[in-house]
Amino acid sequence: MASISSIAQSGLQAAQMRLDASANNIANMNTPGYRRFRAEQAEVAGPAGVNATMQREPQAGVALEQEVVDQMTATYAFKANLQTLQTEDRMLGALLNVRA
Repeated sequence: MASISSIAQSGLQAAQMRLDASANNIANMNTPGYRRFRAEQAEVAGPAGVNATMQREPQAGVALEQEVVDQMTATYAFKANLQTLQTEDRMLGALLNVRA
């Protein structure tokens, strides 16, 4: 069974990859023939969590509004996973205080 911290950590990495892909797309949106990157996420069966990979879109072009939505989604995912890590830390601290 995976720990909560390893699940949240994989979520943080996936959110960072999504944010990186979107930033790269915005930086290159005016490049002729540029095909946007997207971060694909899939759950990991064994240790749990998510696995993120970069994929290229088949057609050229970048939609700025889609990139803004992707960045906002990645930011929210990052914050949610950070909150999970902070909650786990508080729970472990409370458990140690009870046992001490």
